[in-house]
Amino acid sequence: MNTGFIVAGLLVGFIVGMTGVGGGSLMTPILLYFGINPATAVGTDLLYAAITKGSSVWVHHKHRNIDWRVTGWLAVGSVPAAIVTLVLLHVCGADTKAINALIKSTLGVALLLTSAAILLKPVLQRLMGRGAVVSAETMRSRKTVAATVFTGVVLGVIVTLSSIGAGALGTVALFALYPLLPTSRLVGTEIAHAVPLTLVAGLGHAGLGNLDLHILGFLLMGSLPGIYVGSHLAGRLPDRFLRPALAVMLAIVGAKLVF
Repeated sequence: MNTGFIVAGLLVGFIVGMTGVGGGSLMTPILLYFGINPATAVGTDLLYAAITKGSSVWVHHKHRNIDWRVTGWLAVGSVPAAIVTLVLLHVCGADTKAINALIKSTLGVALLLTSAAILLKPVLQRLMGRGAVVSAETMRSRKTVAATVFTGVVLGVIVTLSSIGAGALGTVALFALYPLLPTSRLVGTEIAHAVPLTLVAGLGHAGLGNLDLHILGFLLMGSLPGIYVGSHLAGRLPDRFLRPALAVMLAIVGAKLVF
C-alpha cells in the first residue's frame, strides 16, 4: 500500500508538472480508490497541495508572475469562506455519513466543473486575446474587486469540501475577470492564492481529524520527483491531446461520484 501511494504521488506530480493542472482533481479520487475515508482524503490532499504549490510560489514571485493585489482580493473571500465551511463541518460532525456523502457529491460536481474548465480555458484565451476592450482602470474597479472577492468565496467553499477547484476553476475565473493579464501571471497569481487557501482548509481538516500524515509523506515522496520530470517534459507532448484526455477522465470520475 505504501508503494501504491508513492506511485500515485509520482503519477499525479508528473501530470501536474506536464500540464499544470490535475493535482487535487486526480489525487482525491485516487485516495478514494485506495479506500480512504472521503473526509480524510480531502484533508490529506489539501495539505499535499499546500506543500507542493508552496514550493513553486517563490519561483513565480522571482519571475514576477504574481499579482499580489489580486491574490489578496481572492484570499479575502476564500479564507473566511473556508473557515466558515470548516465550522459548519464541525457543527455537523456527529453525522459522519452525511458529511461523507456531501463531500463525495461536492467532489463529483467539482470534477465535472474542472473538466469543463480545462476544455474551455483555451477558448477563453482566444476570446480574450482577440481582445475584449478592458482598461486598466476597469480591472481595478469596485465591481471587478467585488467579483474577485466573490470568486474567492465560491472557491473557498468548493476547495474546502472537495480539495478541487483552486487550480483549473480559479484560473478560468481569472481569465474572465482579468483579460489583460498575461497567462503566466494569471497562473502564478492563482498558485499564490491556492497556498493560503489549501493550508487553512487543510489545517482545519487536520483539526477535525481528517488527515493521515503517513499517507501524506508517501505522496510527497513520489510527487516531488514526478513534478520535476513532468516539468522538463512540458511542451514536448501535444497539449491538444493531453488536455482533452485529462478532461474526459475527470468527467468520467465526477459523473460516477455524482450519479
